[in-house]
Amino acid sequence: MSTLIPSSDQRQRDPSGADRRMWWGLGVLTLPVLLVSMDFSVLYLAIPAITEALDPSAAQQLWILDIYGFLIAGLLITMGNVGDRLGRRRILLAGAALFGVASVIAAFAPTAGVLIAARALMGVGGATLMPSSLSLIANMFPNARDRARAIGVWTAAFAGGSALGPVIGGVLLHHFWWGVVFLINVPVLAVLFIAGPRLVPEYRAPNTTRFDVVGVALSMLGILPLVYAVKTMAADGISGTVVAIGVFGVVMLALFLAHQRRVAAPLLDLALFRNPQFSAAVSVALVGMMALGGMSYLTGVYLQSVRGFDVLTAALAGLPMAVAVAVFSIGASRVVAALGLRAAFVGSVLLAAVGNLGLLALSMSSPLWIYLVFTSIAGIGYGIQFSLVSDVVVGSVPVERSGAASGISETSFELGTALGLALLGSLATLVFRENSGGWTFGDTLGDTMHRALEMGDGGTGLADAARNAYVDGMHAASLASVIALGVLAVVLTVVMRDRTAADVRQD
Repeated sequence: MSTLIPSSDQRQRDPSGADRRMWWGLGVLTLPVLLVSMDFSVLYLAIPAITEALDPSAAQQLWILDIYGFLIAGLLITMGNVGDRLGRRRILLAGAALFGVASVIAAFAPTAGVLIAARALMGVGGATLMPSSLSLIANMFPNARDRARAIGVWTAAFAGGSALGPVIGGVLLHHFWWGVVFLINVPVLAVLFIAGPRLVPEYRAPNTTRFDVVGVALSMLGILPLVYAVKTMAADGISGTVVAIGVFGVVMLALFLAHQRRVAAPLLDLALFRNPQFSAAVSVALVGMMALGGMSYLTGVYLQSVRGFDVLTAALAGLPMAVAVAVFSIGASRVVAALGLRAAFVGSVLLAAVGNLGLLALSMSSPLWIYLVFTSIAGIGYGIQFSLVSDVVVGSVPVERSGAASGISETSFELGTALGLALLGSLATLVFRENSGGWTFGDTLGDTMHRALEMGDGGTGLADAARNAYVDGMHAASLASVIALGVLAVVLTVVMRDRTAADVRQD
């Protein structure tokens, strides 16, 4: 059992069974999640201004963008375990402090090297915020129905941050210098520091076994090179060096798994994967984020480079899907109560597949409403399934292990995003190059359009051919994501045990 500090047994409880103070505490817990997800997307808009101000090399620009996500992916499992041992609120506030200090350093970074170091520190801090906040929800809401609603809110905050990042960033960058995209973190974190100790109780799992330092090292030596290799292959293609780095990561992960079977207190409890519900939820996180991450990237390029919308307009076009994700994340528990867990999971995956399938209707001149409608349909599916992933993963383990379990689910989300960019992005690039129609394309659509612009009036044919080829590549990637989601739906139908409305209401 977990240790509760301080006790809240005497507090007034609302009719649903949850302490009203816990719901206010949930609002506080959504703040760091909102920031972490915003910082994934907001930097894409700021990169042109950062490039002009700091003049980073091509390699430095890549690290400015990616080091944050690399460290979050590599440290999520570790930080989830650290929070279980040292106290989840303590780790949450410590991570928030690091995140805030690093944000200020990033905002006023005088060189690209300082900005990379600051982004790395933000990644370390961000890796503490997600598993600690999600595992605190497991303790604060022991009632299954309340916990499902709370996790829906948490998921909505994460999805909302990803969507709001480009919009907020675009507005701020229109009026201020590039550092403002980092400074907006500071007032939000100030609210967390003031309200967190008052509204969020401390939880710590009693554990006297030695911390698995070797496991930490092996997990990072596995996850970081693998994520780096996958993202690099998506951006620059396959090379011997990148493949070697990826193979090294796979070998380290194999050693990590072998080590976890022997150690007394493993970072990754492999026995969890014998639970079909847990394994299915992790699979949904991986495949679902692969489809969402890959298609979000490809459609973002489509809106700007094929259709010619500016960055802010493209960001606003993504808001309907973000709203759908947020609303149905919060309402996922009601869907389960009405349909049962298996039907809700399978149905949400199929909705995401339908939304991705609708992207096949996009062309160089298709009306924008087609994009808005089908991404919104996909958003309904993603909102339900991602909320259920977090609920099932946290609910499948004892409360003292919820930090470690949430680290596993969040790592699956991160790896899924990286795989989406690598696999679907690479497929789209392959089709793009194969459909050149006799023209000489650059490595990317952006390179090709730049070359066409330099050609003047003679580049019109090249630009049109490149846009058409890119749409063909996006269609191929969309179809691949539909197939992956369809296979996942079949697997879920076979392996998942249903959960009825009575189960959802059970404490």
